[in-house]
Amino acid sequence: MAEVDWIHRHPKAEDLRVGLISWAGTYLTFEAYKSSVTASAKSLGRRQTWELLVSNEHESQAVIRLKSLQGLYLLCEADGTVCYGRPRTSHHGCFLLRFHRNGKWTLQCIISGRYLESDGEDVFCNSRVLSAYHMWTPRPALHVHVILYSPIYHSYARADHTVGRIWVDAAIPCLEECGFLLHFQDGCYHLETSTHHFLSRVDRLVPQRSSQTAFHMQVRPRGLVALSDGEGGTLYPQGSHLLLGLGSAPMKGEEWFVLQHFPTWVSLKSKSRRFLSVIYDAEVCAASERLTQMSLFQYECDSETPTLQLRSANGYYLAQRRHRAIIADGHPMESDTFFRVHWNCGKITLQSPNGRFLGIASDGLLMANVTIPGPNEELGIRFANRPFLVLRGRYGYVGSSSDHDLLKCNMDQPDCIQLLPCRQGIYHFQAQGGSFWSITSFGTFRPWGKFALNFCIELQGSSLLTVLAPNGFYLRADRSGTLLADSEEITKECIWEF
Repeated sequence: MAEVDWIHRHPKAEDLRVGLISWAGTYLTFEAYKSSVTASAKSLGRRQTWELLVSNEHESQAVIRLKSLQGLYLLCEADGTVCYGRPRTSHHGCFLLRFHRNGKWTLQCIISGRYLESDGEDVFCNSRVLSAYHMWTPRPALHVHVILYSPIYHSYARADHTVGRIWVDAAIPCLEECGFLLHFQDGCYHLETSTHHFLSRVDRLVPQRSSQTAFHMQVRPRGLVALSDGEGGTLYPQGSHLLLGLGSAPMKGEEWFVLQHFPTWVSLKSKSRRFLSVIYDAEVCAASERLTQMSLFQYECDSETPTLQLRSANGYYLAQRRHRAIIADGHPMESDTFFRVHWNCGKITLQSPNGRFLGIASDGLLMANVTIPGPNEELGIRFANRPFLVLRGRYGYVGSSSDHDLLKCNMDQPDCIQLLPCRQGIYHFQAQGGSFWSITSFGTFRPWGKFALNFCIELQGSSLLTVLAPNGFYLRADRSGTLLADSEEITKECIWEF
């Protein structure tokens, strides 16, 4: 069976959202209680996140609307005031978005011709004469754990720690080396690898973040970004091996990458401790004691329904076929590729569209042949491409602060939680300094414990999870900013993007 083209869908809506930073360093903000739009917030949160709806795009400009996560649009009224609501006409709420060479954006109201501006607190549209006060810096609002895909070369960026370089040559983003953390600091971006090294301006990976690892970012609608040093150099793949490095002469859009959330790949183990693998190009068998690329599956799950699709490294989805066999030859919207997932203490059972559960036949093949599932049908599941987690909740990222001894859940910059697998679905959480997460009697956490504790992870979507803490309660983001483990039920505050 021939491999299918790995990229066949556009980036998801959450990959296309941005925050807009004014000249004063403050974010364009949806103020629900004031029924207004301001620019007073100092960090990027849900109320500072906007979705770009593009109706017409050219090389240096586009016609757009800005939609908040609350479903309402940014509107410019005839008197110059800026508010939010629903457009009354076809042009109401439309802006001409222009891309400037310094990476800034300007937004000009289509109806009045006036520019969106801020005084560092209030937002309005009064002037038709362009100035520095009308400049906005776009910041991608997607989760910081990302992949970089080159639409020119149809391949992904990959860190090679053996030589300290980044190549743009990965056909499938199933390895941890394809994931990068995109840190935003003082208007610049730092690209961190899975081993916590940073790309520098001399095209090599270095252990520390510095001015030499800082890059400026050009952002375009539809998830396109380009990184430069601000002095005429741009990052793009170079040479026959596609080394990612600074240069001054990219050809045919080589410098543009599609920025997307790092996908979740997992391995699945049967009760006999053998990995599920695709063999003979399509059959799925629990036969391998060694983890290979054909034992990896992309976990695609709709958070609204408990249905799961598993995509093999051959580009196809697991599907139920004739004689109840599970074959890796399915296509994205095919009904036979959707399985119902049931979680039990970090393990899963899968139910096929015909209502039967997946089990391992005597010859090792995966079949949909069980009516009442038991321990033999449970599959151990483990992250295959994530040595660490970065958790983002309703109020920000989970991280530590020099001002607090407890872990917080409202941080603009996250901490990496190193994952030490213990049993299937069970992990120890290790802080960046090598110590472990510890829990207090109040259900709060400190990052300097001496002993490893067990945390149970259950996936709630393609990039969503819940964590059951050692005290038997779910991790929850509290509005106060403190990370707590005190919830008996799974609420919205217990759902973490990773």
